[in-house]
Amino acid sequence: MAGNRSTMIDWDLAVTAASKMSGPGPMISRGEAEAVVAELRAGAHRSTSLVRDYTGLVAEERSAPVLIVDRPGWIQANVDGFATIISPLVEKLQERKGAPSPLAEAVGSRVTGLELGALLGFMSSKVLGQFDPFHAPVGSETAGRMLLVAPNVVHVENELDVDPTDFRLWVCLHEETHRVQFTAVPWMRDHIHGEIANLVDSVEVDPAKLAGMLGEGVKRLGDLVRGNDDVSLLDLVQTPEQKEVVDRITGVMSLLEGHADVVMDGVGPGVIPSVAQIRARFNERRKGAGTLDKVLRRLLGLDAKMAQYRNGAAFVRGVMDQVGMEGFNKVWVEPANLPSKAEIGDPAAWVRRVHG
Repeated sequence: MAGNRSTMIDWDLAVTAASKMSGPGPMISRGEAEAVVAELRAGAHRSTSLVRDYTGLVAEERSAPVLIVDRPGWIQANVDGFATIISPLVEKLQERKGAPSPLAEAVGSRVTGLELGALLGFMSSKVLGQFDPFHAPVGSETAGRMLLVAPNVVHVENELDVDPTDFRLWVCLHEETHRVQFTAVPWMRDHIHGEIANLVDSVEVDPAKLAGMLGEGVKRLGDLVRGNDDVSLLDLVQTPEQKEVVDRITGVMSLLEGHADVVMDGVGPGVIPSVAQIRARFNERRKGAGTLDKVLRRLLGLDAKMAQYRNGAAFVRGVMDQVGMEGFNKVWVEPANLPSKAEIGDPAAWVRRVHG
């Protein structure tokens, strides 16, 4: 691990624990694996022009590389991203509390490393692809990197019993749309970085206040697990200031996820014959399978993630119905044109504000 990373988290242990929990994925031959990698890489390349022609957004083709990874590769990439995101918060905590003793640091770093490893281990078997905008430093010419998790793509296409070639291109279209969002819209990455910085600045580090917030969270945890409260575990410990920032981030993420869903389905019929079948079966999968899976999704806020896809896609379609793709693309002109969380649920309100 890089030498400038905080020792408050044992990043190596997080990677090791997550990799052990993730499982190997479907068992296929080396030749089959190489064919999957080649098809995903070709699909990513093909998706560039398809997304450009559908959206009208032009991105630099080499400004964000495409990586085909296995589960450990995805875990390592996300540990790298977490280390980048969390370092300002760690510095804030150290300023407030001072450096821990060597023993406390050693024990604490292992505990947090295991906790992070458990989270990433669970997620590593679920994620098909991801655009990682945090890989490159803010202000650099590289906009990030696009990850496609080959074993998970194979697992899901087998689970859904859909055409593999169609499904792989469909996944590539979604992730290519995210790549375009961050490379064709030059301010997007720095804007999200800024919002995360705002979230870090609002984090409560006073032990007494933090304990009170956690106490309230514990009281509501039972309702949350039973499905009686429309929040995630993370929502339970947010201050009012954090909620304002989270609402803004939710609006942006709903836009990005919904836009990617609309594009993958909009491009789909012309190049993916079975796109309607894939979408129907995939939507069922997003609901989660067993009881444990559903509880974990709720605790980790993944139900909210699914809502981002649905609500964001409805927003994009609602705006396009009123002003078309060109009118919708005003959303990318400047940060002030991004929809609020409330506007995600009311596309007409966004059209009135931005188009007059």
